[in-house]
Amino acid sequence: MEHIDLYCERTSADLLSEPLNAITNLAFLLAAWLCWRRYARVEGSWDRSGTFLMGMVALIGVGSSLFHTFARWWTMMADVIPIMIFIHAFLYFALIRFFGLSGFRSASLTAAYLLASYAIAELVGQTALNGSAGYVPPMAVLFLMGLTMQNRGHVYGVDLMRAAGVFAVALTFRTMDMAICVSLPIGTHFLWHAFNGVALYIVGRAYMLSARIEPCPSAAISSSASQT
Repeated sequence: MEHIDLYCERTSADLLSEPLNAITNLAFLLAAWLCWRRYARVEGSWDRSGTFLMGMVALIGVGSSLFHTFARWWTMMADVIPIMIFIHAFLYFALIRFFGLSGFRSASLTAAYLLASYAIAELVGQTALNGSAGYVPPMAVLFLMGLTMQNRGHVYGVDLMRAAGVFAVALTFRTMDMAICVSLPIGTHFLWHAFNGVALYIVGRAYMLSARIEPCPSAAISSSASQT
């Protein structure tokens, strides 16, 4: 079976052809473990949605590590599927926790986001920005959620904006990876993992700590949106 060569560091089909890209997935495992270990218990019970999201972050690390080790079609699916699940599950749960939306409204908005992001991906093409174009919508949504929360006085809104900023740095390194192979043979994809792990830690921490406070009033958010 032919191996998949998408990143600068890989130069052959060998298992250890991407050592940095493989090992830096520990950033996802560390982010998930720290968030779960420190913030998953709320008033004596487990934060079930937070635990689920951190479990998905850990699976992202495992799947990505498998892909950068074996570089086959099935390991690419092990990499991509947990990422997609996390993005949409986080949006669904975050709309409920941060903004107090009902499950139905949150599911409807998540479905709308799914359709919009798919349309954008089809419009710009899968290979745009070195295959990173698909990550621009979640980055933008994360920032807009944080900005809305900040404007409504939610204490963790600034954390989501910070996470979006760190994610933008990570995305820059992912995008430039293949373009600098000549001058930097190891590439920069490993820095995408490292900074993305930091961003996910900030997001996970903010999500779990928000279980301890009241959400932004959804009515106030709707009122604010109608005034702009």
